[in-house]
Amino acid sequence: MSKPPSHNPLVEPHTLPPFAEIQPEHVVPAVEYFIERNTALVEDIVTNAKSAPSWDNFVYPMEDCDDDLSQAWSPVGHLNGVLNSEALREAYNEALLKITEFATAMGQHQGMYEGYNTLRNSAQFEQLSQAQQKTIDNALRDFTLSGIGLPKEKQQQFAANSKRLSELSSKFSNNVLDATHAWYQHITDESELSGLPASALAVAKQAAASKSLEGWVITLDIPAYLAVMTHADNRALREAMYRAYTTRASDQGTKADGSSAAEWDNSELISETLALRQQQAELLGFANYAELSLARKMAQTPEQVEEFLLNLADQSKAMAEQELAELRTFAQQDGLDELQAWDVSYYSEKLKEQQHAISQEAVRPYFPAEKVISGLFSVASRLFGLTIKQDSDITTWHPDARYYRVERDGVEIAGFYLDIYAREHKRGGAWMDVCRTRRKTAQGLQLPVAYLTCNFNPPSESIPALLTHNEVTTLFHEFGHGLHHMLTQVDVAAVSGTSGVEWDAVELPSQFLENWCWHPEVLGLLSGHYETGEPLPEDLLNKMLAAKNFQSGMMMMRQIEFALFDLRLHWHYPSLNPVDVAGVINDVRQRVAVFQPPAFNRFENSFNHIFAGGYAAGYYSYKWAEVLSADAFSVFEENGIFDADSGQRFLTEILQKGGSRDANSLFVAFRGREPENDALLRHSGIDVSQPKPA
Repeated sequence: MSKPPSHNPLVEPHTLPPFAEIQPEHVVPAVEYFIERNTALVEDIVTNAKSAPSWDNFVYPMEDCDDDLSQAWSPVGHLNGVLNSEALREAYNEALLKITEFATAMGQHQGMYEGYNTLRNSAQFEQLSQAQQKTIDNALRDFTLSGIGLPKEKQQQFAANSKRLSELSSKFSNNVLDATHAWYQHITDESELSGLPASALAVAKQAAASKSLEGWVITLDIPAYLAVMTHADNRALREAMYRAYTTRASDQGTKADGSSAAEWDNSELISETLALRQQQAELLGFANYAELSLARKMAQTPEQVEEFLLNLADQSKAMAEQELAELRTFAQQDGLDELQAWDVSYYSEKLKEQQHAISQEAVRPYFPAEKVISGLFSVASRLFGLTIKQDSDITTWHPDARYYRVERDGVEIAGFYLDIYAREHKRGGAWMDVCRTRRKTAQGLQLPVAYLTCNFNPPSESIPALLTHNEVTTLFHEFGHGLHHMLTQVDVAAVSGTSGVEWDAVELPSQFLENWCWHPEVLGLLSGHYETGEPLPEDLLNKMLAAKNFQSGMMMMRQIEFALFDLRLHWHYPSLNPVDVAGVINDVRQRVAVFQPPAFNRFENSFNHIFAGGYAAGYYSYKWAEVLSADAFSVFEENGIFDADSGQRFLTEILQKGGSRDANSLFVAFRGREPENDALLRHSGIDVSQPKPA
């Protein structure tokens, strides 16, 4: 075994990643070292434990190996998302392929498989903890899904496909990032930006200055894009933004100078990804990739998922159609002959203002980011007894990022990094990722640490960072994921926190926490006008609550459209030869969409969730878990939103258990029964008493 590379911060032991020291040239040598070391260690572990594998001589040392590699790789993957550069990207991509090959080889390691299988069938298995038993059962399932039972030739094909799929996923994400940042609109006449709020104008002014330009620059970063689509009176600007955003990473995409951006076209990557996923499924004996994907989820079959989605669609469509008809009438009264895709958000906001005298921009001044963060921590304190303190001595990757320590009953139990502002070289969207996992080690208990990332408008020179209520909800959502990871009491890495949780249940805590954003008592904690400190006035609060379900039918149908497209794309692949992605989405829209987008729309080409994330044949998870979260929250509606007993039960039955038991059992233990759809529909303002369409 070779010596560890010298002066490499990724190899040297650390409690938290030494971000200030990590350079792209450290990445590949560190990964190569750990892969070589772990390969040798695994052989030693298998050999030494062969006659009588136990938890202590077999599973635990395997976990040790995994954790060392994870702690070297975690900061690299995170930096690739939040501080992307050409050098880091190249190093990340090279290392990612090596890690994929190593993981596949371990998943097909006969000696490891036999060790887990022997332990599973031994008398000592019954003496292990629930978490330990679940870890072993999951491992055996995953060996099967990695091709352990395949002939050697097919194992090699499976490994080659896995490596290529990893390449395609990374390339897809990079293309979306590059296409997003290659387009911007430079504007010198402020009248063209009529309707944009002051905060958006300030950010656009800063964006122009960063490019050494006069005037304003509007980018495709999501805060800037949404500001234009929602508020810009300039219809031509809205159309240009919509076209640029919905054609990113496609044959229709363009750059800032109007030239083609086809170099980042993801179309061929999508086709190859789908073909390889189908091959992987067939190699493992599944009819399609949807069946393979569901092998690790709560839902059992594609038919079950489709029935779930179509049932929601049938109960929501009439309301969505009514909302769209109302919107069209309103736009026509404003002189618009035909409502186009780039008009929907703009006129929706105008209609909401007319009906409810409220808008996201009207409440934005009352939600300074710092006040929202403080209020969020107060909610966590009241619900789960947490104390959260910033530690300014911890090094981060950017001045915007911070580190917080989490305590309960005076004892530190976790930590998290928070990075909430959009910037260049940062992937769009919002997410939680794992930095460190809670586990028992020879040195003591390793505490869990999370990365929480969002993309909100940063502060300007004159105005602090102000959030819309939608962004407040997003922050609560990601913090809910973070709580799931950080509050676990499971000491076994494979089922600690979010690890080992079925993918269609992992959104339960995140969507659950969103509910607190809508309660007057909580909004008082979150709000304070950035100039006066005045909390959200009662009249604005009442208007906001009255508008909560504005166009919720249309939003429900849109999410069902995405989920059904994803499901059918991976379920009916064999009948589509070659697969016609546009045909699938068009068929789905005919069934569930109430508004048809223009033909040039290529939203699938930037659908990172299913082509560069973990949601392939699993995007339905958002709605599936929303049923669980709404039903779980109904307990607090019945008992009080800060009811101590309910909070304690959610903590002990859901958050602390991690993946140590199946998600349905955990839900039933908390709720006392199986989940029901009614709470979700009620929260969305959809009348569940009406008969479903024939």
